[in-house]
Amino acid sequence: MDKIKVIGKNVLSGKIYISGSKNSVVSLLPAAILSDEVVIEKVPHISDVENLEEILRYLNVKFSLESGVIHIDSKNMENKPITLEYSSKLRASYYFMGALLSRFKRVEISLPGGCHIGARPMDFHLKGFEQLGAKVTVKDNLYIIEADELKGSKIDLPFPSVGATVNILLASIQADGTTIINNAASEPEIGNLIDFLNSMGAKISGKDSNRLEIKGVKDLSGGMVKVIPDRIEAGTYILAGVMNGDNLEICDVIPEHLTSFFEKLEEMGCNFKIEGNKVITNKSSHLKPVNIETAVYPGFATDLQQPITTLLLQCEGESTVKETIYENRFQNTKYLNEMGANIKVMGDTIKVYGPTPLKGKLVRTSDLRAGAALVLAALSAEGETTITDIKHLLRGYSDLIKKLTNVGAKIWLEDE
Repeated sequence: MDKIKVIGKNVLSGKIYISGSKNSVVSLLPAAILSDEVVIEKVPHISDVENLEEILRYLNVKFSLESGVIHIDSKNMENKPITLEYSSKLRASYYFMGALLSRFKRVEISLPGGCHIGARPMDFHLKGFEQLGAKVTVKDNLYIIEADELKGSKIDLPFPSVGATVNILLASIQADGTTIINNAASEPEIGNLIDFLNSMGAKISGKDSNRLEIKGVKDLSGGMVKVIPDRIEAGTYILAGVMNGDNLEICDVIPEHLTSFFEKLEEMGCNFKIEGNKVITNKSSHLKPVNIETAVYPGFATDLQQPITTLLLQCEGESTVKETIYENRFQNTKYLNEMGANIKVMGDTIKVYGPTPLKGKLVRTSDLRAGAALVLAALSAEGETTITDIKHLLRGYSDLIKKLTNVGAKIWLEDE
């Protein structure tokens, strides 16, 4: 596997254009099999997309991808068991559960993979399938879900889980009758999926709310959607700008998707300005410490918790970060401390003491967003940083090296 090398303390200036959302496209591609022919625009160049394409190919789904536009034809699709060889490469492979159950009334899939950031149990997904009339059998790491027919139901989620909301949406759109999902996730990525499904002929209302109503339809056809900009990628590059920027412009952003994030940057005293769909950033000094607690949307995104921790290292005093979504999402702190940070981990909370200068070191990415945190640290550190195990980063950041190089970063890939 390649490694990334970074020489820090270079000024970033110019424009970075945000790609389509990783968290959207990983649900849109499995959803595509519910129709005959669909088009998805602004598909990001990330390994999660490549791994989902591999599953589509295995299921005899035809597709072509050119210039970020994918055409998908699933008329001759085959419902085959999705083995661990395919499912283990990314967590989002589990969205084929809901899609295949809806289309074929049966799905057989091995336990999904992804980043090791917490338990992320499947209970909510499986109970939702059962409430729609499916029978669930679990054998070791193999899930078999089948139904003679699916019937609409009222489903109350104990927690507004994005994954469970997506899977229940996919499974219910062709069920007989009406399904209500209470306490549904309301992330922008869910709204992107709803727009896609409705373009196929689904009847889903309640977008951007915690109550979704799905009136089952018999047939779906066609469908087109544009992947929304990746708000987590945008937040990551905005952080790079307030740490190292000179009028660094982050373009193709939907600012409304980052309200909680911007509130914290303002509280810290960061130098940034929102102009339409772009954010202009400059290196910021004399930052104030803040307290951050992750929460479901529209609260502070857990996916931005690790990246913003790198910025907290430059605040003058003690900052606190409480992680409420995943129990294993502080793995970045070990390597930040090795680079010179002063971070103490106490259960679900960390205390970050600053400001602390960082020095380039050999570090390893433990998961996707930890990798982003380390890239931000490397860009600000004195000397050269080597980042290994970068497969996690490639899962979620489209053309990372190219985008940063184009704005003045000294960052490159190197063979192990």
